[in-house]
Amino acid sequence: MAFIQFSQVSLAFGDRDILKNVSINLQKGSKVALTGANGAGKSTLIKVLAGLIKPDSGNRAVQKDTRIAYLPQSSLTHQGCTLIEEADKAFEFGYEIQKEIDEIGTKLQEESANVDYLVQKQAELIETLEESGWHRRQAVAESVLLGLGFLRSDLDRRCEEFSGGWQMRIALAKVLMQHPDILLLDEPTNYLDIEARNWLEQFLKDYKGGFLLVSHDRYFLDVTISEVYELFNGELKRYPGNFTHYEKVREVELQTLIHAYEQQQQEINKLEDFINRFGYKATKAAQAQEYQKKLDKMVRIEIPENLKKIHFSFPPAPHAGRLVLRLNNITKTYDHKKNVLDNLELTLENGQRLVVAGRNGAGKSTLLRIIAGEDKDFSGDVNPGAGVKIGYFSQDNAETIRGTQTILEYLESIAPLELIPKLRDMLGAFLFRGDDVYKALDVLSGGEKSRIALLQLLLSPVNLLVLDEPTNHLDMHSKDVLLDALKTFGGTVIFVSHDRGFISQLATHVLHLENGTYKYFPGDYEYYLEQMEKEGGGGGIPLGSATKPAMVSTDSTAAGLASSPTPSNGGQIKQNSGASSGDNITETTRSPITPPESSAPTPSAPLSWEEQKKLEAEKRKKEKEITRLENQITELEAKKKELENKMADPAVYSNGEKAKAVQRELNEIVSKIEEVTEQWMLASE
Repeated sequence: MAFIQFSQVSLAFGDRDILKNVSINLQKGSKVALTGANGAGKSTLIKVLAGLIKPDSGNRAVQKDTRIAYLPQSSLTHQGCTLIEEADKAFEFGYEIQKEIDEIGTKLQEESANVDYLVQKQAELIETLEESGWHRRQAVAESVLLGLGFLRSDLDRRCEEFSGGWQMRIALAKVLMQHPDILLLDEPTNYLDIEARNWLEQFLKDYKGGFLLVSHDRYFLDVTISEVYELFNGELKRYPGNFTHYEKVREVELQTLIHAYEQQQQEINKLEDFINRFGYKATKAAQAQEYQKKLDKMVRIEIPENLKKIHFSFPPAPHAGRLVLRLNNITKTYDHKKNVLDNLELTLENGQRLVVAGRNGAGKSTLLRIIAGEDKDFSGDVNPGAGVKIGYFSQDNAETIRGTQTILEYLESIAPLELIPKLRDMLGAFLFRGDDVYKALDVLSGGEKSRIALLQLLLSPVNLLVLDEPTNHLDMHSKDVLLDALKTFGGTVIFVSHDRGFISQLATHVLHLENGTYKYFPGDYEYYLEQMEKEGGGGGIPLGSATKPAMVSTDSTAAGLASSPTPSNGGQIKQNSGASSGDNITETTRSPITPPESSAPTPSAPLSWEEQKKLEAEKRKKEKEITRLENQITELEAKKKELENKMADPAVYSNGEKAKAVQRELNEIVSKIEEVTEQWMLASE
């Protein structure tokens, strides 16, 4: 069985330990997430697994003929050929195998010696080639490329025509097409929209090989992986189950850790206080020296940055009326042939959190730029309500952040006074920790500037937030902090995101864009997905299309369709003056339909005493079963570690028979762990 195995691997950069006696076993069927704080060394660990970095000590063992494919985070470009020609390079291994098959065929015709060996070797190579899908490479390439969002018309385009994000999609496609035994993916979801992420989710669910990946998309991890490894302070710890289960277990562990941390901090404070007060007094000097030695020897407890809970809230949103925004007949074209947005109508009410959904190129970012006043080249009217103050975020905002000021100085100069004491925590939540806050703006990367631009917006007192992919460049913890702040925000939010978990928890309404048409869904993201599935992608309230502009009215329980007035100002943003709050939009207001309140369920009859006892007994039985399975997993994990240590013993791995026996036993233990873990997950559910 193909595998990569670490035993007691260590690696240091200067005086910093990146990996300390790390052990891990990846094999066919492994579905692993690697997590840890930014800078913990996740990318380094993956590179060591891929064989790109050699560890300082320990053993990296790879089963003979195991094929490994590695995808880095960024910085891959492709040029000099078409997309389909570049994709064919992923099948280079197949061409090499075919060449070896042909060479053996030539030998069989020319020699009579070693015929049995050559025939067997050729048969093995033919079987390997067939299993790899090499003979179906054209169909495989098209399937993967289309699944990741490329169009059929893109296949003959030159690679250099694609932007940086699409370059990384090409790299991901090539890695997947290789169909290796072990996939190593460093943040593969960074440049994918929701449709491409959904496709990749299904690909990994069905994948027969093993994989280890890093991702900041909680939902994506929950549906693809079955075990989590956390890298913290150079040490690696395994947690069976999906990512949500890991977080729950880790939270319990963290509570214990925090308690120990607080106790240690109290002791440190007492010792330091004594040393500072009495260190120079002759009568106490000896005791002060003993305390100093104790401090120096103390192993400091640290809390993982990615598990620290940080909360902040927006400045109070300025008062606005009930009607926040009205879009009337918004039409936008780039080539004067096909409209990206065609007669779009929308009324937005105070407090709504609207996600704009649709494939790449559907016009989501274009619509947000129009609403924010960044794009004036459209027809139709944008009518903000009374007192509406818009805050806009996009990745382009980062380009305006420059200068010699430090990050902290820059934000202190624009933050409201009441938020200045919280700036360090807020910066920490957005991945600027320790001395990072003293970096000059001019030396920041694009991703760092993007995070500063988002934080800058969150410091501003606005009541309509327009956010274009705010979760890019954020880790899970930062997303959680942002999500909490947005859920308690006192204003209205319009946003685009490719993080399904983020959307599901934030959106209260959905606007779907597709081929110039649009549909409004008066419910959350799950409601939107249900309606789209029911109608085969055509659910929702048909607010308008390229041929029939319409709007929704709350005057009827059904979706009311009405013709819209012709735009009069060629894309001007109108703000009516002199109107009272909430009534400044003078045309008849037609707000989106709110979902009907579901009927209250009929209360069931109370359970009898016997029924309650029976339920409690069943519950206790289940809890005992869960505890038993957890204990069994712990025992199996200990046995697995013992066998992995054996494999690291030169007396074992240098002896072929012993190594095979231990590996066989290790494979059995791993299979048993998977089996028991599956039983545990079913019991827990």
